[in-house]
Amino acid sequence: MKIEQTCPKCQYEYPYQEDSRWICPDCNHEWSDQPLTEIDNVIAEEQIKDAHGNILSSGDSVSIIKDLKVKGASSVLKTGTKVKNIRLVESSDGHNISCRIEGFGAMNLKSEFVKKI
Repeated sequence: MKIEQTCPKCQYEYPYQEDSRWICPDCNHEWSDQPLTEIDNVIAEEQIKDAHGNILSSGDSVSIIKDLKVKGASSVLKTGTKVKNIRLVESSDGHNISCRIEGFGAMNLKSEFVKKI
């Protein structure tokens, strides 16, 4: 019995199966034929990614990719500033990284302005 499958991204008709994953040779999209559970969807939404799409976790080290003005400070955070041991936090204003930066002290950053190192 052959299972007919098409790529959900580009509708290519001849994807191939590798283990429990389907792979489209046309667009390189990978998917599972098993439906995602509610827990899988929540985990996917909670992942915080850096500017390049890498998944961040607490304890990671990052570097700043853009000069950032700091409210209440006379200087800016320069591109390339390294931040060690970040903590991921939930925030409604988009500042989802809590950290301590040498010379500036404790502050919150947005993940879109950092890259994982």
